[in-house]
Amino acid sequence: MPTISEKGKRMPESPIRKLVPFAELAKKNGIKVYHLNIGQPDIETPQIAMDAVKNYKEVVIAYSHSAGIPLFREKLTRYYADHGIDITSDQVIVGAGASEAILFAMNSCLDPGDEVIIPEPFYANYNGFAINAGIEVRPIVSDIRSGFALPPIAEFEKAITSRTKAILICNPNNPTGYLYSEEELEVLRGIVKKHDLFLISDEVYREFCYDGRKHHSAMNLEGIEENVILIDSVSKRYSACGIRIGFMISRNKQVMATALKFAQARLSPPTFGQVAAEAALDVPETYFTNVLDEYHARRKIVVESINAMEGAYCPEPKGAFYVVASLPIDDSDRFCRWLLEAFHHQNETVMLAPATGFYSTKGRGQNEVRISYVLNVEDLKKAMHCLDEALKIYPGRI
Repeated sequence: MPTISEKGKRMPESPIRKLVPFAELAKKNGIKVYHLNIGQPDIETPQIAMDAVKNYKEVVIAYSHSAGIPLFREKLTRYYADHGIDITSDQVIVGAGASEAILFAMNSCLDPGDEVIIPEPFYANYNGFAINAGIEVRPIVSDIRSGFALPPIAEFEKAITSRTKAILICNPNNPTGYLYSEEELEVLRGIVKKHDLFLISDEVYREFCYDGRKHHSAMNLEGIEENVILIDSVSKRYSACGIRIGFMISRNKQVMATALKFAQARLSPPTFGQVAAEAALDVPETYFTNVLDEYHARRKIVVESINAMEGAYCPEPKGAFYVVASLPIDDSDRFCRWLLEAFHHQNETVMLAPATGFYSTKGRGQNEVRISYVLNVEDLKKAMHCLDEALKIYPGRI
């Protein structure tokens, strides 16, 4: 019988989605499950984006340009200009979500066997994207007690080898919510310039910065303009994960010409997704003001609740809508499964993502979970109460 590929054997399961069958069984048994495992906001998608799809007038749903609808890309340049990032429409390739954009970037800039440095914990699917592209992840550790700040320069220098081609960051960070400072980005600028590396900067949570903090884009780092590749998405910004529209942006003409060939190989990005995303660009700033106010309240509930639990610790995130928390547990994979299989409080339980899947280094994250505070305030309060009650009786408590 034919065997599957070695690449397929190495492809990791999603820590965010692998427990879905257990959640479905719990629901089938009448238990309410609070989903804090996935970054799927319950904020309503702007009506203007919904209406654009409903009012689509073309009689044929045709392929678009492989880089995305030209008028959409032109409109995107105005969005970025409003955020202090000057680009032209030919420096944008639209992908089926940021996921496809990252694959375009990896395949355009790295060869099989090349290495990308990523501070961990990091977005779990980076591991899968790297395996897909045939490249190796070289993790460097950030620590929960520092709030997952950027590791020192020395850690980057130790990780760089003759095969190192890129550094990948997520800012603000998924899964930790860490927001890189301007000074930290300058540190990265120096490393990238010294070793002539690509800097792939995933900035899909740009709008989600708290306590008056400002987001600083890698696109504005001077002296490495040809090295930077920006990854972006409308999924979280407009609470429109299902339209699957993201972007790869770079001022490096050779990189973009190469990425376009990969884009052509998959023909074009989703038409209706582009229609909705283009319309969403007209959403007024008041939309984000209201959304940020809501996330401030949600963050407060999660951070304060976890830190009030005996033996638990949660740093306060500066951006995005995630936290990584350490809990008094023996194994986060076992604990997250136990929550769905064996526990409920007043017929309710909570679904979390084990943090092991957000590390590349084996053994890390075993007492940590990622929590997405994407539910409304009242549901979050109930979910945190469930978690507190669960920790009191979990048989693997340490």
